[in-house]
Order: sequence, then C-alpha cells, then structure tokens
Amino acid sequence: MASSPAGTLYRGREGMWSWVAHRITGVMLFFFLFAHVIDTAMVRVSPEAYNTAVETYKNPIVGLMEVGLVAAFLFHGLNGVRVILVDFWSKGPRVQKQMTWGVLVVWVVLMVPFAIRHLANVFGGGS
Repeated sequence: MASSPAGTLYRGREGMWSWVAHRITGVMLFFFLFAHVIDTAMVRVSPEAYNTAVETYKNPIVGLMEVGLVAAFLFHGLNGVRVILVDFWSKGPRVQKQMTWGVLVVWVVLMVPFAIRHLANVFGGGS
C-alpha cells in the first residue's frame, strides 16, 4: 500500500495548519476593522451614541476579546512575514516548517506577557 509523501502541502502538516490559521485570523481582523470603522464613524453622527458604545466595551468579556484580537493580529502579522519568506527567499520552502515553529515560539513569547498584563488590568489587579 502506497503512503502519501510526508510533508507535502496541505496534508495536515504545519504548512496546512498555518494556512488555515492565517485565513481564520485574517477574517477575524476584517470583521474587527469593519466594526471599528462603524463605531468610530458614530462620533461624527452622534457623539453621545459613540460615548455609549465605548462605555459598553468596558467590561471583562470585551477585555477577553481584546486578548483574542491581539493574538489574531500578532499571529497574522508574524505568519505573514513567514509567508513572504517562503515565497521570496530561495531557502524559504526548505525551512518553512522551522519558520512555522519559530512563528509559534515568538507568538507565545510576546502573547504571554501581554495577556498577563492586560488581564490584570481588565480584572482590576493591574495599575
């Protein structure tokens, strides 16, 4: 029985999961930016409505969503650099697996301190 070649594109390996996560974070960021433009535009129509909308964002659920937003933005940006390197660096395709793991390591190193600090502020423990 012939097995499929290991490490080929889109067969459940790092490249496929990176591709999936990149698309998901891109869609999430699109919808955030859409909502952000809409609520920011409210300031021109009705400053009171804008202030009311901004006040609704000051709660722990939105604080948790902000961690998700930063996580999506950070992963999307770091992985975007990886995609550029795979496409335009001659060694990129050969080291794409290592770059994927590098993206994840850098993402964790940056996200953990941010999440700790931000959630401390959200839940009242920060200064």
